[in-house]
Amino acid sequence: MTLLNGIVVGKMASQCTLSALFSSQSQLEYALDDATSQQEKENLVYQYLRKLDDKEDLKIPDFEEGLEWLNTEGPLSFSRELAGKVVVLDFFTYCCINCMHILPDLHQLEKRHSVKDGLIIVGVHSAKFPNEKVLQNVRGAVLRYNITHPVVNDRDARLWHELEVACWPTVVLLGPRGNLLFSLVGEGHRERLALFTSAALQHYRDQGLLRDHLVGTKLYRDSLPSSFLSFPGKVAVDSSRKRLAIADTGHHRVLVVSSTGKLLYSVGGPGSGRKDGKLQEATFCSPQGVVIKGDIVFVADTENHLIRKIDLLEEQVSTLAGVGFQGIDKDGGAMGPQQPISSPWDLALGTSGKSKATHDNVLWVAMAGTHQVWCLFLADGKLPQGSNFQMGTCVRFAGSGNEENRNNAYPHKAGFAQPSGLAPAPEEPWCCLYVADSESSTVRSVALKDGAVKLLVGGERDPMNLFAFGDVDGKGMDAKLQHPLGVAWAPDKSLLYVADSYNHKIKVVDPKNKQCWVVAGTGEAGDVLGPGFTESSFNEPGGLCVGEGVLFIADTNNHQLKVLDLETKTVSRVRYVFHRAKTLLHVPKLPKSALKVNMPLLTVSPGQTVNMKLVLSLPEGTKLTKEAPSFWILSAEGNEWLLESRVATGNIQDLSQPLSISTVLPAVPDVTDASPELTLSVWVYCCLTGGGSCMMKVASFIQPLQIVTTLENGPVTVTLAHAF
Repeated sequence: MTLLNGIVVGKMASQCTLSALFSSQSQLEYALDDATSQQEKENLVYQYLRKLDDKEDLKIPDFEEGLEWLNTEGPLSFSRELAGKVVVLDFFTYCCINCMHILPDLHQLEKRHSVKDGLIIVGVHSAKFPNEKVLQNVRGAVLRYNITHPVVNDRDARLWHELEVACWPTVVLLGPRGNLLFSLVGEGHRERLALFTSAALQHYRDQGLLRDHLVGTKLYRDSLPSSFLSFPGKVAVDSSRKRLAIADTGHHRVLVVSSTGKLLYSVGGPGSGRKDGKLQEATFCSPQGVVIKGDIVFVADTENHLIRKIDLLEEQVSTLAGVGFQGIDKDGGAMGPQQPISSPWDLALGTSGKSKATHDNVLWVAMAGTHQVWCLFLADGKLPQGSNFQMGTCVRFAGSGNEENRNNAYPHKAGFAQPSGLAPAPEEPWCCLYVADSESSTVRSVALKDGAVKLLVGGERDPMNLFAFGDVDGKGMDAKLQHPLGVAWAPDKSLLYVADSYNHKIKVVDPKNKQCWVVAGTGEAGDVLGPGFTESSFNEPGGLCVGEGVLFIADTNNHQLKVLDLETKTVSRVRYVFHRAKTLLHVPKLPKSALKVNMPLLTVSPGQTVNMKLVLSLPEGTKLTKEAPSFWILSAEGNEWLLESRVATGNIQDLSQPLSISTVLPAVPDVTDASPELTLSVWVYCCLTGGGSCMMKVASFIQPLQIVTTLENGPVTVTLAHAF
């Protein structure tokens, strides 16, 4: 939870503020705490709402004219589109981890109550950092966090100040005439939010005050072309194998590629999920931090609140820590799979203890959700000045859990503010773990010998001031950063590289004298290459790692991986090679009796969506067999790049309507493949309706493609029909 200060705006004519609710809602909260049944709680809320209805002074001001709106066909107003609705206002800023934590609560509300039911959620984006006021950057956050409700960019926080909102996140519930009902401050209010919303909908529905009209929506994501990467968060390198691990965060997957861009493995995606098992079955939810060493990839599965392990040799994904939902424990100490954790954002492999036998025995974790640094023991070990821990233990290393910029010789008394990047520097004289502390706009160090937390660059002396940001080269505290998300240590140069994300720059720090200066980036969001480092541009780079003479940059909002050649001072994009990628899902062998249908050539363009309408007819007198589920598989054998090294599959449960199967072609085609093909195979199990014999029917549709360079708008549809 972050307090807003340092923003000065002109006041509109005041109508009412959240303080008008304080007394009555406090009484309600106390009564709800004592209630013993759900019915009693609902009755208390109904009584509260009836009392509020008698007040005429709770109507809030409308949105200011001229504000920028997302996911809508136009501006919304309490007197027009929102009239007759229960409105949930989510005051958020997109850098805030606490704001991210309540998005699942809002998504759950949207699933339970539709706009037609009378509920609409509106995100009110009130920026903390200057970079967050820019509409294009807010758009990126709306895409990254899969926000599908309307969002208004209240860049000067006018409504925030008018209502006297105090911190992020704050949720405000309004009645059908724009009247204040409830406010909830901070995270962790899912049950109360659900109770208040359901009761308000029922209360105003009984009074006949709700309207079932729809509100015009136009999702920003639907207007964008596809890309191979989607908001890549972090990147890690294994120089000995010349391989990279990329957190393709927006696609909910982890990629392993060669240093030249050859795609070796794709694990997870394209949708989110939480599943261990074989590589082709495993799923993630917005993974961020990655570490790769040999055939092992460690993953910070951020929105699943898990730490995962990908074993490429065994082709297995397993969970090392976390229980699958957000934890509030700030001490830890349990075995990994029993230890709740909160939004792990980055990982680093390191050593705890002096014995050579303990090399790489710890996985350091930037635990953004609790504002701490934790560790997961990969072998038995010991923390500085601490106890011995068994392999598998997950425990706090540094940070009190308070959101602060507090340095301290005692690690548990220090305070971080959303640590988001880690870089070990185990060599003498450094012997520390560097931390990109995003919300305090600092880079800090945690000593590996005693856990002491010290400032390297950025911030200011007041540990409670999280607004000491800027873009200034300098020494120590005189240097200023803006929400840095990544750090990478170059041991051969004894230099620390920093992804100064909201300044759209890559910077470097010399820890000997704490001097910080710009390496690359113009300071403006963009996607320009060269001619040199300082003429190149980035857009909120979120992660970086040091290779042999190069820096690999996860240029998050540009959906790219870029390479900075430190010798030639040039910047390039990684180009991906797909046709040799490993196929991660077994395609059953077609029986000899399978029908093969060769479709006419289909002309498509890069990034275009191909919709396949599957129309199948069963033999007369038969029906699908429930005991042997029918299914389809979309593959591209020999042309794996078409599906980005994956194949798709799904069940066939009903043939009375055409089945729609879609795939998005890569934005960058494999130019070496002149005549690529997609193959849709179907296995249909049917039985006579009167019982008796059953049969299996198999058909394979081969769809050749001609990829042209001209970009076409909209999807292309092809019908695949067959009567068995």
